[in-house]
Amino acid sequence: MSLRNAYFLIFIILLVDQVTKIYIKTNFVLGEEVSVFGWFKILFIENEGMAWGTEIPGAYGKLILTLFRLVAVSAIGYWLWDSVNKGGSKYLIVAIALILAGAFGNIIDSVFYGIAFDDSHGKLAQLFAAQPYGTLFHGKVVDMLYFPIVDTHFPQWFPVVGGKEFKFFNAIFNIADMAISTGVGILIVFNRKAFHKDHSSMATQAEEA
Repeated sequence: MSLRNAYFLIFIILLVDQVTKIYIKTNFVLGEEVSVFGWFKILFIENEGMAWGTEIPGAYGKLILTLFRLVAVSAIGYWLWDSVNKGGSKYLIVAIALILAGAFGNIIDSVFYGIAFDDSHGKLAQLFAAQPYGTLFHGKVVDMLYFPIVDTHFPQWFPVVGGKEFKFFNAIFNIADMAISTGVGILIVFNRKAFHKDHSSMATQAEEA
């Protein structure tokens, strides 16, 4: 797989990710929920930290997280470039491209959304608002995809958790998160194929050299 095709894949994922986030941000009030199917809902939340809402404590926690993401994206970008030049398999190139697109998509939120939007509490946010909700590098990641495939309660007789609510799958995520998860999944499930070099690609590069 060529670097150009990998960049095109990244561009498409970023475009879909940002279009959906901007649409949700400007058409949903924070916490608003719309049921698409019984097992699929659109639920607008904002994530201030890492996956599952984890946060780095302290006044500079958010800045540290954003800077770490920027360093990580730079490293993943180099990994993609190096893998293509070394004739890496299509599985590996696609996986890295997905991970890079997803990471970059969430970085856009973290870096720019704080100065691009006003807040969504009790009202629709405005893009390029006169009074944004945050500052540069202190934006919140927009999440909206919710798949409560199982939504029930444990039986009353069940030890410890009897009567308590049980949901599967209760994570709320976005297109960028899906891209990262899919890329990681490819590396795990297709590990041997992903890290098996594409000899035909290497031969082509050798001939061109």
